[in-house]
Amino acid sequence: MNDIRHPSRRAALAATVAALAVTGTGCKGAPHELSTRPPAAPSAGAYRRGAGALVMQVLAHPDDDLYFMNPDTLHDLQAATPVVSVYVTAGESRGWNTPPHGSHKHHHADQAAYSAARHQGLRQAYAAMLGLPHFTTWHSEVLALPGGLHAQIDSLARGGRRASLVFLQVSMHELSPSASVPTLWSTPGVTLPYVPAEGSPAPADAPGTYTHDRLVDVLVALLDRYGPTHVRTLDPDPDIQLHDRRHPRDSDQFGYSDHRDHTAVALFTWKALARWAAPGGGGRDFTAAAYRGYYNQRWPFNLPPATVALKGRFMVEYGGDPGWQCGSPGGCGDYGQGRDQPLANRKGWIRSTHPRYPGAGPVVVAAPGARRTAYEVRGLRAVVRTETAPGSGRYGPAAGLGGGPLAPRLACVAVPGAGTLVFGLRFAALQGKGGGNGRDVVLREAGRWTSLGSPEHSENRGRRVGPPAALRTPDGRVHLFVRNADKGLSTRVREPGGAWGAWTDLGGGEVQEGLATVVDGLGRAHVFAAGRDTVHHWAQPAASAPVAARPATGLPRPGDCPSAALTADGTITLTYRRPASATSLRVSVRP
Repeated sequence: MNDIRHPSRRAALAATVAALAVTGTGCKGAPHELSTRPPAAPSAGAYRRGAGALVMQVLAHPDDDLYFMNPDTLHDLQAATPVVSVYVTAGESRGWNTPPHGSHKHHHADQAAYSAARHQGLRQAYAAMLGLPHFTTWHSEVLALPGGLHAQIDSLARGGRRASLVFLQVSMHELSPSASVPTLWSTPGVTLPYVPAEGSPAPADAPGTYTHDRLVDVLVALLDRYGPTHVRTLDPDPDIQLHDRRHPRDSDQFGYSDHRDHTAVALFTWKALARWAAPGGGGRDFTAAAYRGYYNQRWPFNLPPATVALKGRFMVEYGGDPGWQCGSPGGCGDYGQGRDQPLANRKGWIRSTHPRYPGAGPVVVAAPGARRTAYEVRGLRAVVRTETAPGSGRYGPAAGLGGGPLAPRLACVAVPGAGTLVFGLRFAALQGKGGGNGRDVVLREAGRWTSLGSPEHSENRGRRVGPPAALRTPDGRVHLFVRNADKGLSTRVREPGGAWGAWTDLGGGEVQEGLATVVDGLGRAHVFAAGRDTVHHWAQPAASAPVAARPATGLPRPGDCPSAALTADGTITLTYRRPASATSLRVSVRP
């Protein structure tokens, strides 16, 4: 078995990773230990529906998972949760496979070879994540798909750990202004060719054509085949981004903080999920998550050095090297992403992993002496579970509440006489082909879902609105908050009688998703959110007064979204991680 050309760098990275802990992402920020125990010997066997947890990731390009979803992918593999990664485009770009700091002048453009080389890079990276030599042989098969299309599937297992890579090979058409993955989503009548990678087994080497509907059909068929319990996507609604000398566009799409293919593939995936989870589809029970992409370079980095080194190790495997002898006819990796390039790149994509909807998961509503209830989004719809006995911590089966398709995070507020108000962010339309593509905030009250609209007045800006946060103050008002398209804070207030006021822009600085809310001892509402340089704060100056932005807090720079809690002495304690840090910081704020 051949090793890589720089054994000293590889050994140093491996030693660093083995000696350090990995920190999870998101608001909770609990550290996870990196397991270094050797896995068991390889085992055969296909995925089985109903056989337990399974994660499916839908990516635009080879490397999206390694840059933007790891270390979460690795954590699943370490926990013996099978991972199926679906790569929608061929990743062929312009066909240049150029080493870092090199020139393509001495290479010829070959899109089929470049696509194959990126596939090989993925096999190298996933073999390493499974604890196997990076040139381990994978099992390949060809799956027949709707519309006469085919996909090559490469699978590898070691003990209970298993990964499958599914290559759909939709052309990126990077040189065409009229046909691309975004126009396949948005414009009626657009088609894109199937691009076979060099060395693809028959019949995956045959030509084909993708339409909008055919791609959705293919994604639904894959969801049916694998029956995932958790689905990861890229960001369907990236932030609006100013591009100027201070904020160079780099690889962003015009006006937004992500690659155009990331957005389009995420939209196709959410449309497929909505169809797969639609009522009458058998009661799909799964969770979903979306991950930011090039957004990572616009905000403080949120991963500690150990996790960055870990991601870097697998990017070294993916990038490969022209001198490696891997046996792939197209090449041994995506050379431009090899060696030290991901760690040295000023864009810093590898240095963060940002969920699009932080804080997703069960929301527990408690009442003194009563059984607690837990609300969550499953199958893109709200469900509720009730504690079997007060304080037991054990919950009964889920009861469906509908409301979908919903983003993964809910907000819940108990209101005496009205029960629990459940708030969510809804994909109100996911039509594509010139049709609607809207989002709105929705409320479930008294068994009915109603729309609370959006603080934005256009569909495009409305897509940038984040999931809701809410609280109830002692005067009986319910305060609803969302991050708006300008990255600030908007609110809407429910009066004690149930009437809702209009949406109001609260101003303040630009912040990330992950709003933290708390009511102080004087009955005043507070909201905290992570900005670029400090934690931003909005609050009521007096009970029953409107919430307003407060002057800059001067708190230490956050690396991720904060949590807030009222302490016994009446202060508010914020907990968050500093940039590039594995430890949490606790600071007290006087209301």
